[in-house]
Amino acid sequence: MSAGSAASGRPVLSVHALEQVEERAPEVEWLKRALEGAMPACLQVGRGGEEDVLARLPEVEVTLMDDATIAVAHAEFLDDPTPTDVITFFHGEILISVETAEREARQRGLPLAQEVLLYGIHGLLHLAGWDDHEPQEAAAMAERQEAILAEVWADSPAIEG
Repeated sequence: MSAGSAASGRPVLSVHALEQVEERAPEVEWLKRALEGAMPACLQVGRGGEEDVLARLPEVEVTLMDDATIAVAHAEFLDDPTPTDVITFFHGEILISVETAEREARQRGLPLAQEVLLYGIHGLLHLAGWDDHEPQEAAAMAERQEAILAEVWADSPAIEG
């Protein structure tokens, strides 16, 4: 376990962008700081139980990628060959499609950075034991992630995109 997670009681966060999306993705240091800002709220609303792994993880790694790359992971691990917005692995890995975020951000009239941050918060909530497979659970999770997003976005320094 890294000293950072042991001392703070929360995982160390790392964020990187694959080369295919590096120029279009939000700045990784900004996203890292924003997700670190969301971490306490995600830890606080942890659901308990064996799927609430966030507080026990030494590290959470977030990777920004394109639709083609996330579709490969989606096919390999979830038996669905289509691109998706975010995939969370309970060992502490979160994959985010910047291309999907671009489309959704345009459709919702949001900055790309805000949409990508939403996906990161979604992944952190999965690690905190939240599930979105049933409609009622999905609605509760969406409400929680939007509340965390609003708080973190308001506290984040301005960013383009």
